[in-house]
Amino acid sequence: MTSNNLFDLTGKVVVITGATGALGAAMTRGLAQAGATVALLARTEANTRFLAQEIEQSGGKALSIQGDVLDKASLQIALEAVMAAYDRIDILVNGAGGNRPDATTLSNQRSFFDLPADALQWVFNLNFTGSVLASQVFGQQMTVQSEGIILNVSSMASFRPLTRVIAYGGAKAAINNFTQWLAVYMATEHSPKIRVNAIAPGFFLGDQNRFLLIDEKTGDLTQRGQQIINHTPMGRFGEADDLIGTLLWLVSDASRFVTGIVVPVDGGFSAYSGV
Repeated sequence: MTSNNLFDLTGKVVVITGATGALGAAMTRGLAQAGATVALLARTEANTRFLAQEIEQSGGKALSIQGDVLDKASLQIALEAVMAAYDRIDILVNGAGGNRPDATTLSNQRSFFDLPADALQWVFNLNFTGSVLASQVFGQQMTVQSEGIILNVSSMASFRPLTRVIAYGGAKAAINNFTQWLAVYMATEHSPKIRVNAIAPGFFLGDQNRFLLIDEKTGDLTQRGQQIINHTPMGRFGEADDLIGTLLWLVSDASRFVTGIVVPVDGGFSAYSGV
């Protein structure tokens, strides 16, 4: 294989959970532009249908699927739909995740001691358990094929504790451990042609965190936003398309001898000590 087509995904079938989120949608478009057929999975079918139509109108191939990563029966139905349409699954991107305000501490408003257990559990389940369940359902099909790629989505919060996001950070740290565990398990007990890696975005602006980092009224950086920029050597927040190059590397033959790693895409945040 030449270097010109190492990143080509033509003919590959990709299932991506959380496909309609800010980062998920960008990854979905990037995969489609690289030639992959993308099966979009999210809880709101109208959103997956809209994005699938956009991709198809741009010349790509897409399948819209309604599904919930915390409902294994729902994932099984999604698997059956993908297999009926394409008869195989080459790549799974576990993109579903997120946080919620009542699982996040907030100075003088929401103490750690008052965070409700159900909110903490919800965030942990969405970010960790959802990826495990999706990997069980779609990964098992990869064992039948004896090949495939699973890509998890981690976070900067996984490498060092960030203030406020206790459940989210804990879940993403668990994702890193799970990525390494599953990489070894798949390669040693099923097939060395099944690879598992993760991508760890730095600070990207999205609907969930925008007004934690940008003042809604003035458009200026909040104190937290400024702290992040001060600790990001490249001096800016990430843009969704900044993930695409690393994404394509990890799900293509360009990384065919790479498994069990977590790759930061963070503008240098994780490398900077602050001095």
